Amino acid sequence: MMTETTELLCGFGCVPITGATLAGVLSDYASPKDKVSYMVEQGDLVRLKRDLYCVSTKITGQRFLNELIANHLYGPSYVSLETALAFYQMIPERMASTQSVVTKRAKLVQTPLGRFSFQTVPEGYYSLGVRQEQAGARFSFLIATPEKALCDLILLRSNLRITSEKAMRTFLEDHMRVDISELKKPDLSIVDACMATRHKDSALRCLRKVLEHDCV
Repeated sequence: MMTETTELLCGFGCVPITGATLAGVLSDYASPKDKVSYMVEQGDLVRLKRDLYCVSTKITGQRFLNELIANHLYGPSYVSLETALAFYQMIPERMASTQSVVTKRAKLVQTPLGRFSFQTVPEGYYSLGVRQEQAGARFSFLIATPEKALCDLILLRSNLRITSEKAMRTFLEDHMRVDISELKKPDLSIVDACMATRHKDSALRCLRKVLEHDCV
């Protein structure tokens, strides 16, 4: 049977909440901070990092969404790279960590719900090709479009030197196991915009050729 407190917490669903928000919900307790600690010990709350929590699935009945958690864990950020490609079913498996992109310094965050990595891209490049993905009726998170996720993959791959369409196709299909056929009508304007920032533009030009020949 739910108490008034658990009913209030249930209303947050799978969205991460701050300690200040929890203190407001638990204001009837003599020490909301102690109550939060107790609820973490009991498994009613999951502490993601200092001052950030998720309500447990046993209360909400909703599964955790690592993509949504990543947006709140460190940001501004958007989900990208192999995590986004797996989300779009363009690679066969999910990665060991939920991967995101930021303009701030890179960071790796270990939580009870898994590992979250954040890699840095230039500011002028960051905002291109990012969309809002609905997670049910009430929640949404920021994620790279498939085209931007591919561009990020190339931009952030160290020591990647690709100068031909054939080499790019080999990299995507053989090394990264990307199924390009899942991308039915690619938005080449996103790749063009990324190329215009002059970051690995030669390799991105090869990516554009692959998408243009294989998907359009």
